[in-house]
Amino acid sequence: MTSDLRDRKATLRSRLMAARRAVSPEIRAVEAAALAAHVAALDVGADDTVCAFLPVGSEPGDATWLDGLRCRVLLPIVTGDSPLDWAVHTGPDGLVPAAFRLLEPSGPRLGASAIAGASLVLVPALAVSVSGVRLGKGQGHYDRSLPLVKAPLVAVVRDSEVLADVPAEPHDVRMNGVLTPSVGLRWL
Repeated sequence: MTSDLRDRKATLRSRLMAARRAVSPEIRAVEAAALAAHVAALDVGADDTVCAFLPVGSEPGDATWLDGLRCRVLLPIVTGDSPLDWAVHTGPDGLVPAAFRLLEPSGPRLGASAIAGASLVLVPALAVSVSGVRLGKGQGHYDRSLPLVKAPLVAVVRDSEVLADVPAEPHDVRMNGVLTPSVGLRWL
């Protein structure tokens, strides 16, 4: 990665994180309710598997946004520099504190390849471009996991985080869609 590209990504991350911290609790609550309604309306059946995540900090959504999914839901488990591991989400009582202020399922780990069996993957992002380039937090956890996926990839961001352009690297896996509080699911 060139120094210029690294600097552009760092500047964009910093700007987006500052904007997220400025969002009021009231707006966060409204966004979380809207995302929960959109997730409940997703076209997934009881036999489908959705890989998702639990928002932390200033990420859009809250712990209840997955309650409307009536299918098998897998949540990530961070395993250092390896691709993400996955475990079944059984509800709030089945979650334990983990690294990076995350909550993760306490049940059996299914391995990194579990994401390959998903029907849909909801991916955390700081931003996504209209052409599907996702900007994450820079640790590479999803970059190592998304190449295993054949299902649609949907970045979850605030409406203001859908951008005309996001700096891209050759390893970046493009998103197929974006889920925002105001619009819901939009295919890219």
